[in-house]
Amino acid sequence: MRQVLADFSVSISELKKNPSALLSQASGSPIAVLNHNKPAAYLVPAETYEALMDMVDDYELAQLVEERRGDKDQAIAVSLDDL
Repeated sequence: MRQVLADFSVSISELKKNPSALLSQASGSPIAVLNHNKPAAYLVPAETYEALMDMVDDYELAQLVEERRGDKDQAIAVSLDDL
């Protein structure tokens, strides 16, 4: 059985009835949307989603930095005055 990673959960049919009320009740916390008692989706506030996307972007940039750090021997020295 899959773990529910939220303090609040709701069935899909309940979500359809009054999504605004559910968001208010959750007070900004994620809501697990269940289908046959298994998580089908998570409903998160826009601010939380945006923060998650920022974290993903930061992670991907860090991966790129590490990848490029391995190619340091191919770097070309440039003076800041030349830029």
